[in-house]
Amino acid sequence: MSDPMFTNLALFVLSLLVGFEVISKIPSTLHTPMMSGANAIHGVVVAGAILIAALANDPAGYILTFIAAAFAAANVVGGYVVTDRMLKMFRKPDRPAAPTSAAAAEALGAGTSKGDTK
Repeated sequence: MSDPMFTNLALFVLSLLVGFEVISKIPSTLHTPMMSGANAIHGVVVAGAILIAALANDPAGYILTFIAAAFAAANVVGGYVVTDRMLKMFRKPDRPAAPTSAAAAEALGAGTSKGDTK
């Protein structure tokens, strides 16, 4: 194995270990907001995949960069979907519209109580 390849492999393994340690220390209540933000930041990975695709010069390179760009784009979209679902939990529920006519109000029982007589 060449020296730069060994260095890159060692760096990759160390980053996996550090990433696992950092993620395992985060409480579960904060995991979703943190991960949705991190997934949205992965737009940098999409840009990197596009730059690497420009340097590809064989079919295998094109296929690998396409797969990398597709996975990165799915990660970005997933981050925004998770963030949107998470933010929907904190919105106030919509109130039903007020009845527009007196007949509709009576049909819903508005304005009358058990003690009222007509």
